[in-house]
Order: sequence, then C-alpha cells, then structure tokens
Amino acid sequence: MKYGYRTPSIKKSVSARTTGKINRNINRTVNPIYGKKGMGYINNPEKAVYNKIYNKTSKSMIDSEAKMSIAAWIVVLIISIPFIWILIKILTI
Repeated sequence: MKYGYRTPSIKKSVSARTTGKINRNINRTVNPIYGKKGMGYINNPEKAVYNKIYNKTSKSMIDSEAKMSIAAWIVVLIISIPFIWILIKILTI
C-alpha cells in the first residue's frame, strides 16, 4: 500500500479523460448496475476496500497543488524569489 504522494502518470491521465461518454453509455445499456454507487463492493469487494484505503492514504501531487490557496502561493513565491535571483546571477556570469 502506498502512503504519501502518488507518482503522476501522463499516460493514465490522458487515458482516463478519453475513455469517453460513448463507452460508458454502451456499458450502461448492457449492464444495468454499471456505474451505480456502491456497486464496487458488490462486484469486487476486495478491490473496493483496497481502493478506499489507497485513496484515503495517498495524495495526488496535481490535486494538492490545485487546492493550494492564493495566500500559500504568495508565500511560496516570496520565499523562492531570492533563489531565483541567485540562479539568474549565476547564469548571467
């Protein structure tokens, strides 16, 4: 079981967004319980429990950055300005 930040995967991210409405609609017409809340516990209880624990104990790096408040971003920016300034000085020498 993983704890902490998840490793971002561009391939999985694109795949999740392009599965498509058509595939889900086809699955819903064929299987009436497809996509209903709580069906994971009925179809595959082991996997459902694992996923519940995994999602509670790990965080997505992308989501946690997106939820960062504006004040937190300002603090990060203020803290990083001296480092950026030093980096610019080193690169221009």
